[in-house]
Amino acid sequence: MSIVKGVHHVAYRCKNAKETVEWYKKYLDMDFILAIAEDEVPSTKDPDPYMHIFLDLGGGNILAFFELPTKAEMIAPSDANTPSWTQHLALKVDSVEVMMQAKARMEADGIEVIGPTDHTLFQSIYFRDPSGHRLELAASTMTPAMGKALDEVKWDMLEEWDRTKKAPQHARWMHDGSYAA
Repeated sequence: MSIVKGVHHVAYRCKNAKETVEWYKKYLDMDFILAIAEDEVPSTKDPDPYMHIFLDLGGGNILAFFELPTKAEMIAPSDANTPSWTQHLALKVDSVEVMMQAKARMEADGIEVIGPTDHTLFQSIYFRDPSGHRLELAASTMTPAMGKALDEVKWDMLEEWDRTKKAPQHARWMHDGSYAA
């Protein structure tokens, strides 16, 4: 059994703390719950002023950001060797309807939104926050039978991937539309 009891918070850098708080409230209805500002980093003792903001993701989860005014401007939220679609934060929503309402709000303000994308287990949309972080809203469409089918093949898939570095076909039904409950 894991000693970890959940995620305390996930933290990213942002370009502007105030803009970030306002954006997450407007488009994702996240409440601003805490701000911490220091002139010295507590863990390293580096003299480096920052603003650390915390947003309520719901369900006891917290999304946090650091604004670092003395550091060089952010170039990209991921490293040069990692495709920009890889590193993202996927957030659960209650339904496809809620997801589509968020999409409409963003698109009305000129924010580019990809999707909805049908992943069989869930529907999702993708977009970027003002600092360029890729976000996903996901609405579950998974049935218990789908979950069971995936659970039964997960280790075989992982072992095959580890040997071949090619996509195993054990769960092809997720992508080719052949799933039958």
